[in-house]
Amino acid sequence: MPDLPGVLASIPDGWKPFVSLVIGAFILVFLVMLHGGAIHGILFLHKRNGRRLLRERPHLIVAVLLFAWTVFLMLSLHILGVTLWAVALIYLGFIPHPSDAVYFCANAYTTLGYGSVDLGMHWRIIAPIIGISGLFTFAWTTSALVQVVSVHSQLVDQMEVKREEELRLRSKLRKDVWNDLAKEKLAERAEHDRFRSRVAGTSFFGLFEIWREERRRVKELRRATVGQIKEFRKEEYEQEEKLIQSTLPKKPEEKQ
Repeated sequence: MPDLPGVLASIPDGWKPFVSLVIGAFILVFLVMLHGGAIHGILFLHKRNGRRLLRERPHLIVAVLLFAWTVFLMLSLHILGVTLWAVALIYLGFIPHPSDAVYFCANAYTTLGYGSVDLGMHWRIIAPIIGISGLFTFAWTTSALVQVVSVHSQLVDQMEVKREEELRLRSKLRKDVWNDLAKEKLAERAEHDRFRSRVAGTSFFGLFEIWREERRRVKELRRATVGQIKEFRKEEYEQEEKLIQSTLPKKPEEKQ
């Protein structure tokens, strides 16, 4: 590989500012394109995972974690940008120590200034170019973050509506189950009273037959109650599935 620091040092001093301008512009364009592609991928992942959450039971904590993960990825992009600038400056021989390179690039990237570290009189034009790249990427991230916040708010609203509707359906299910159990208890008591009225003057074997008939009747009542409760739960589950499907975004052919 060519000795880039040596090649750059051999350039006449009058041309070094123009060379630094070309080097900075090339890195800036590369970094902005990389940042834009990564932002597009982050937005795509956020929307896809949001649609996946709408196809499942509403869990607001998962939506919050998805939002936090998206913000972390955006922050990681800027850390990557600072790191790439630092690696480039070290590779070109402008700053020898990695810690100084990272410190210089972080200050220039965020337009805070480059502090006590300097590139030298002939290469210092790279510092404002680093600042320009930071302005470009921060502006892009800000616009993407606004979109993420908007999508996240809509997602949370939809999940909250689904959650309230599910709570209503489950409350109705508990009420139906309770009413059915209460009816079953009343029916058991009525059967018990009816069979008890037949006990008087009945022989031992007659009592045994009455007891067996009563137990059989009670089992039938309980079996019917269990079947009815299963029907209630099945109906509630089907209504929840319809609720989930109703909140999913429609496909283009369905809209037409």
